[in-house]
Amino acid sequence: MHKILLTLTAGLAALPALAQPAPTAPGFDVAAALARIDATIDRQYPHLDALYKDLHAHPEVGFQEVRTAALLAAEMRKLGFTVTEKVGQTGIVAILKNGEGPTLLVRTEMDALPMEEKTGLPYASRAQQTVDGKLSFVDHSCGHDSHMAWWVGAAAALAAMKDQWSGTLMFIGQPSEENVSGAKAMIADGLFTRWPKPDFGFAAHVGPMPVGTVVVKDGVVSSASDAIDITFHGVGAHGSMPDKSIDPVMMGSRFVTDVQTIISREKDPKAFGVVTVGAFVAGTVNNIIPDHADLKLTLRSHDEATRKLLVEGVERTARSVAAMARAPEPTIAQPTGTNAVRNDAALSARSAAMLTTAFGKDVQFVPASAAGGTASEDFSAFIDEGVPSVFFAIGGYDPAMIARYEAEGKPLPVNHSPYFAPVPEPTIKRGAQTLALSAMMILARPDPRK
Repeated sequence: MHKILLTLTAGLAALPALAQPAPTAPGFDVAAALARIDATIDRQYPHLDALYKDLHAHPEVGFQEVRTAALLAAEMRKLGFTVTEKVGQTGIVAILKNGEGPTLLVRTEMDALPMEEKTGLPYASRAQQTVDGKLSFVDHSCGHDSHMAWWVGAAAALAAMKDQWSGTLMFIGQPSEENVSGAKAMIADGLFTRWPKPDFGFAAHVGPMPVGTVVVKDGVVSSASDAIDITFHGVGAHGSMPDKSIDPVMMGSRFVTDVQTIISREKDPKAFGVVTVGAFVAGTVNNIIPDHADLKLTLRSHDEATRKLLVEGVERTARSVAAMARAPEPTIAQPTGTNAVRNDAALSARSAAMLTTAFGKDVQFVPASAAGGTASEDFSAFIDEGVPSVFFAIGGYDPAMIARYEAEGKPLPVNHSPYFAPVPEPTIKRGAQTLALSAMMILARPDPRK
């Protein structure tokens, strides 16, 4: 089963607004643009709500988003976009050209999580898919259903405002974000060679913050993520004859404790870094010493030096443990990994100033000096290709609900909880407003009256 991540927005929710952003570009009338965006979104909302609930009730896991991709492709074609499907297996690329100007990437994720929903909503998912060879319930408990709805809403608003902007929109529906591999799959399939590489990029994620909230974080937003799979190879034997074995359970147990010295004795204590052993599987019954043990790890970090230290340290520790047991070399694989998301400094400041003009105190601008989130997100792959970008966090909870949970001393359901359920209408509208306004900030034609 794919590792389960808390969305970065849970970490950003606790960060204070600490700086004043730079002024927005001249010639862009934020209020007028917002009025036109709202008019389209309000008119479209019944359809967006139906789309959201359909997507929520029919979630699909990474690289199995066949129905989801077809729905989004049909939506974008109706808006006048030229759509290419099956990019990076199940991804879609929707292009809308409107004269000369920058190319702007706007991304949504499409995949859901292999878990059972427990919200009790009338449109709750009961869908199941095969994941890692086992039938599993599937749930949009990370909020990607909200993302897809506001992505379509933003596209509709911009398509209705073609008289106000010039350039090219590249709206991408990305598969398999949850195992941080979908962005790389689309890039490997020619995302930036079959189509022009974008000049800028935007994406957003819903989180357990009050509806209306928009967080703009300069610098590091999320952590780098590396998945490592380790198999210790031993010699099996009867449980009463341990001297005839090389016990992989002992190797794995020693590794689980020893590997944490990378954090406590090698890593700079001021640098963020996490090594978590999330799975340890060995043996079948109590009287057989097995011949192998399988461990699955996730590593998190914010900077390249720490990332390198953690990966190399885990591999060195695994080999040393095997050598101490006079066992064969362990099998070590790194199936997935992605860099930290780093928002562009100038674009972050400009976006925060513009959105503050639109939404006032609902916007939080967090400077680069504040720590980023601990969860991970493969939007970094697009940034690593040289696309200056901003990854926003959008609030999705009723403030009254947040207050009630706080008063009762209960933990608030966060992303990846089976009870995670953003309030649809204000969440979808604020996400669509944020993405559409950000696009207009980049693409808007100068006002001839100024």
